[in-house]
Amino acid sequence: MNEREKRTPQPKARRPSQRRLVDENDLKLPARLIHLRHLPWRTSYQRQLQAENKSENTQKSYFYGLRALVETTLPGEDVLDDETFETMTIETLAARMEPMNGRLDLWAHGIADLRPTTFNARLAAARHLVRWLGLLWPDHLQRARTGKRLPRTLTRRELTTVLEAANISENPAAALAVTMMLDTGMRVSEICNLNIEDVDLDDGSARIMGGKGDKDRLVLFTQRTLARLQAWMPIRERLESNDRSACFLNRRGRRLQPRGVQRMMDALAEEAGLPKGKLTPHVLRHNFATGLLERGADLVTIQRLMGHATIATTRVYLEISDQTLREVYHRAQALREALDEQPAVVEPVEETTPSTSSRGVVES
Repeated sequence: MNEREKRTPQPKARRPSQRRLVDENDLKLPARLIHLRHLPWRTSYQRQLQAENKSENTQKSYFYGLRALVETTLPGEDVLDDETFETMTIETLAARMEPMNGRLDLWAHGIADLRPTTFNARLAAARHLVRWLGLLWPDHLQRARTGKRLPRTLTRRELTTVLEAANISENPAAALAVTMMLDTGMRVSEICNLNIEDVDLDDGSARIMGGKGDKDRLVLFTQRTLARLQAWMPIRERLESNDRSACFLNRRGRRLQPRGVQRMMDALAEEAGLPKGKLTPHVLRHNFATGLLERGADLVTIQRLMGHATIATTRVYLEISDQTLREVYHRAQALREALDEQPAVVEPVEETTPSTSSRGVVES
């Protein structure tokens, strides 16, 4: 018999998503989780997110999306109660999240009707958890296509009406909040977390401590922002507050919160005659970036002022600038036509070119 015929056929190599944990009895946690395997998963996972400098909003978003995944039941399983969900050990969760048992697929089918951006956010949270447990993410679970969505901005006329509404608002912090976000590009969380000691009125700047991604950066104030800030300080001092370090306080003397800022934006939008939801803190931030770009600022400068981690995030404003290109073109053409219609007036040209002499440059 031929020696080749005596060989035992070798099994085909498994795909990466098919390797590991085909048998739950062979489940092995990564070395970093071995000593934690009997601890509640939720507390341990939250500490992992904090160690990665995930913001509180990101942590809340992760846990909100993961709850449906962890609670997804397979045929024959009991529904998890709140106590079991909270106290489940890491080891038990890893066995539950085994990619080959079908739970991930069942969960993914259940959220398929969500908006692509929401679906992708839930998928990112699930992928992070699965990889934290030392499991391999299935190749067939891919992000949904979202298309290209450009950030919304307000027109100059809309901005004017918003600023006018802020100036006469009953909320004393409205004028400063709108002006500061529009002139500095600060995020709403950075506005709310801003402390008095972070503001330098002499230098016309503020230091943002622990911004998105736990990054610090410097923001610069315009003269308009400085004037609003100096007018706000006496009002702030009259408010009774236990938090004397907060720069922005609400009428009750408490530190301003993002939800309170959005309510402020909704009230200003109504006063300015804008549709509800069109005026948000992030829209003002987008207007700041596009304004810089239209006035000739380069992307690297805008990236630093905005606090973007990568310049790819900043590059989206080039697309927004294309929207204003048509407006700029038409304004320039209208000005040209207006000048062409005016009668030409010939004026004598006065010689102002300097002439040279033995004593140097002499004005003619």
